[in-house]
Amino acid sequence: MNVDSFWGLVETCRRQAEGRDARLAWLRDELSRRSQMEIVEFQLRLDQVTRQAFHWELVAAAERIFGGRCSDDDFDYSGLWMVGLGREIFGRAVLDPDALADAPEVLALTGRSSKGWGEGWPGWELLDYVASGAYELVSGDLDPCGEEFSAAVRARRGAHVVSRGLAGERWNVRDEAEAARRLPRLSSMFSLRADS
Repeated sequence: MNVDSFWGLVETCRRQAEGRDARLAWLRDELSRRSQMEIVEFQLRLDQVTRQAFHWELVAAAERIFGGRCSDDDFDYSGLWMVGLGREIFGRAVLDPDALADAPEVLALTGRSSKGWGEGWPGWELLDYVASGAYELVSGDLDPCGEEFSAAVRARRGAHVVSRGLAGERWNVRDEAEAARRLPRLSSMFSLRADS
């Protein structure tokens, strides 16, 4: 599975299912119709694509959306969520994080307390486990830790492990002047929480 095939699957999933749970079920079912190698390749492409979001500018964008506080896990899951927004939005956000302001899913969060985001929460942790679930269905591996799948991913990846360090320069999203310069639209859409 190449990157174009990966994105094709993500885009088809967006059209076929509404809501994260339904989309995860659709992806798991679709992947479980494929070979074990294709399932492993899906995970490798997911890892490759989300790695593009490991940039300090996107950390700042996530921090702004989260009101000034964004844990490492929140950031990791927001990258997966960005994948779920589709190739066009993801690609634009990687080049210009402030472009997230154009995404309907981000617009739907504005003016609402994060406590009321519910299904719109800008994180999608479970996307990172959909391939292992499909692999388990195909292989019959019932190991709850997914060791067989993890070993297959490591073997296919080989020595091409990429550092998870962040690119770019870190800056303080709580500096309102800097945030307004770097993320003008997101800064006007999302204010910082008092407790951040």
